Amino acid sequence: MQFKHPELLWGLLLLLIPIIIHLFQLRRFKKTPFTNVKFLKKVVSESRRSNTLKKWLLLAARMLLLACLVIAFAQPFLAGKTALLEKETVIYLDDSFSMQAKAVDGTLFENAVQSLVKSLPETKKISLFTNKEVFRNVTLPEIRNDLLALKTTAEQLRLDEVRLKANTFFSSDTGTDKNLILISDFQQRFASHALDSTNNFKTFLVRLAPESTANVSLDSVYLQNDGENLELTVLLNTNGETESTPVSLFNGGQLIAKTAAVFDDTEKTSINFTLPKNETIKGKLQITDAGLQYDNHLYFSLNKKDNIKVLSIGSESDDYLQRIFTKDEFDYKNTTLKSLDYSQLEEQNLIVLNELPSIPTAMTTSLRSFTENGGSLVILPSNAMDVLSYNTFTGNYFSTAYGYKMTDGRNITKINFSHPLYQDVFEQKVTNFQYPNVSSYFTLKTNAPALLSFQDDQPFLVGADDVYFFTAPLSNQNSNYKNSPLIVPTFYNMGKSSLQLPELYTVLGRNATIDIATALADDRVVKAVKGEYEFIPQQRSFSNRVQLGFDQNPEEDGIYEIKNGDNTIQDISFNYQREESELVYASSIGSDNTVETNSIPALFESIEKDNSINELWKWFVILALLFMVLELLIQKYL
Repeated sequence: MQFKHPELLWGLLLLLIPIIIHLFQLRRFKKTPFTNVKFLKKVVSESRRSNTLKKWLLLAARMLLLACLVIAFAQPFLAGKTALLEKETVIYLDDSFSMQAKAVDGTLFENAVQSLVKSLPETKKISLFTNKEVFRNVTLPEIRNDLLALKTTAEQLRLDEVRLKANTFFSSDTGTDKNLILISDFQQRFASHALDSTNNFKTFLVRLAPESTANVSLDSVYLQNDGENLELTVLLNTNGETESTPVSLFNGGQLIAKTAAVFDDTEKTSINFTLPKNETIKGKLQITDAGLQYDNHLYFSLNKKDNIKVLSIGSESDDYLQRIFTKDEFDYKNTTLKSLDYSQLEEQNLIVLNELPSIPTAMTTSLRSFTENGGSLVILPSNAMDVLSYNTFTGNYFSTAYGYKMTDGRNITKINFSHPLYQDVFEQKVTNFQYPNVSSYFTLKTNAPALLSFQDDQPFLVGADDVYFFTAPLSNQNSNYKNSPLIVPTFYNMGKSSLQLPELYTVLGRNATIDIATALADDRVVKAVKGEYEFIPQQRSFSNRVQLGFDQNPEEDGIYEIKNGDNTIQDISFNYQREESELVYASSIGSDNTVETNSIPALFESIEKDNSINELWKWFVILALLFMVLELLIQKYL
């Protein structure tokens, strides 16, 4: 028991007053003569015994009355464990898409928000943050409307990131009671490891569980060319006992196809739609599912293709280039150095110098301008090349310089699998392939990374930033590289990377770079538009294209029109990542300094109990009144 005004307990010294009165009897007895002495002794004996008991009872009643009054004025109370400490409360509310899972009444997220609004004390200062929003040092009335307006989001912090962010909300004062409340469904990907127990705050885990973990999701789509038409393959996932689900395909707002996806006791399935070639399609796939809502639709865009322009310069055979750069994707041309129209260079996306004997000065100037404007360049040396004229040009790129011609044959044995040109080309690292070879090659000094190397680590192909250098001619007399499986992905990816055409869709949250084949005036920019919402993406303007970068924007999925003024150039689709669709939850993440529950109201009741103060002064006032009544009864009946 503690006292709000302990200094008033000095009033207990007043208890000495009734004690003094009791010890010093001030009343004098009057003498009365009696004739019968025997009877007198009996009366005196009984009266004195009764009077002594009454005095002791009155003394006790008065002392207890006075003691209760003094204690009541000192205001005694019983305090909880942390009731007397200053409080710091930080709340993390998980607003990721997995919180769309159904609960008893509404979704997990809706229930969490409602419970917070009902359970938070009105006047208590707290800090609250979600994966996207932050409310620092506020009271419930200040953020009530903001909380009720919150929506689920694609963003998801990891558990360790949540802890680090929460730590920034706490003060450095070691004398305060610090509480961190984590409200989440605790998916496996969110909480992949146990909490760190070394922090100086107590952690409360509110684990919200859905009624069912069954969920069907549209996972991804891809295109296949079957000749006259395009085959759109749609992949679906389920983690419940789902037999089939209808899938609708829309072009804009018009339904153009519908079918059913059958799972046959598996977790994955696929369906196909046939689409016409060379048509603009604003595609939206739609399913109906009672689980998560964000993965029930998937957007994609089909635009009229801009073929990638490739120009090969040289007199050597270009048959292999014609086979790689096909007409359906590339606008391939070949010209000799003598008949070259220099004005065409700036219009190209990729230029291949096919074993030129030398690089003229005029071409050097044009090619430098071409690469500075974002063009891609591949240099194939000639067996009889003028090394000096080559190096005059190549020295501008990674300080590259050709050296001596080596005539001892070499095998191409090493592949740089981590180079961007070879990403997603190989399913696994290959070491025992049939090695292509060269009869002669040139030594090379460069700061560019190697893509392909000989067995002695001398480079065969180097390059970065869309500029590539071979160290050996590819003519049949010098090499069998043309017959190697490596040649197709190498040159094909060089061509594809020279103009980053939009994919069917882009995943939000990932850095994406897209090239738009259009020329802009110096003061013009393109914008992305979806209904009433629009934004200006990061962009770099080149002579024959505009490179767009998407990092922070957009935040919502959908189909966005890329506009130059009022003219729509093409469409780009964005979709949310699908990691949240797998409803698998962490089993245990607690530590010695954590408390776990599944109810927000129960948690706040427990915290309130630990912080409660039970005032006792009223009980002591009641006791004082009882002792007063007891004193009156003693005086009247004893």
